[in-house]
Amino acid sequence: MAAYSVDDLLYVMRRLRHPETGCPWDLKQDFASILPHTLEEAYEVADAIERQDWPHLEEELGDLLFQVIFYGQMADEKGWFNLHSIVHRLVEKLIRRHPHVFPEGTKESCRSPGDEPDEAWIAARWEEIKQQEKALAPKRSKGLLDDVPVTLPGLTRAVKLQKKASGVGFDWKDTTGVVDKIREEFDEVLVELKKGDQHALEKEIGDLLFAVTNLARHQGINPETALRGTNQRFSERFSVVEQVAEQRGGWAQMSEGDMEDAWQQAKRQERDS
Repeated sequence: MAAYSVDDLLYVMRRLRHPETGCPWDLKQDFASILPHTLEEAYEVADAIERQDWPHLEEELGDLLFQVIFYGQMADEKGWFNLHSIVHRLVEKLIRRHPHVFPEGTKESCRSPGDEPDEAWIAARWEEIKQQEKALAPKRSKGLLDDVPVTLPGLTRAVKLQKKASGVGFDWKDTTGVVDKIREEFDEVLVELKKGDQHALEKEIGDLLFAVTNLARHQGINPETALRGTNQRFSERFSVVEQVAEQRGGWAQMSEGDMEDAWQQAKRQERDS
């Protein structure tokens, strides 16, 4: 049997959205209702990569691709755009933003072997082209930070906001200032803990998280990746604690000290593995 193609996927999508013979669930969806599924699929792709689960990654990438196909079909029904126009705009942009690969601005053009510019030039040219694109685009935002999507995960959006502000010089010169800010925010958290004002405490914890995210950014660390790693380590260590609890007859048989001992056992196993 011949392998299915993107054209087959488009055909299936059209069938699913057929007003008379399509799937009732697919027919009642719109852009807003599909959005949570898109975010979930993106996270599942990231999870498969983090776990290096390559067979599962293939499936998750397919699920994520289906989201794009779904949006393209719904937009096509409204006469806005479709998958073909999405691909056309993407290819145009990739060629435009890579003059070091496509020097004449066409997909057929190519640079001479050995004539590769350094990474600093490539990065500078990339930003220059993006600024040119923004200058030509319809004005939709008033402030520097207005185009950072509010739907991004909190840590990711924090990094993007910080990078935007840093671009105009609003940033710490080195990590010393960032570390001092973390200490300041932590002290403010302690103050609100004593006061018992839950709303104020929430704000101060948010400020502390933002400051820690800033430290990660200054050190070239992706805070989302760092936190996912911590989550995974916690899960693996907790499973060891869980095994110990089962061996002793359940959680009711575990004191705080027993749990701490099992936790340290899990950490030792992690170091020795």
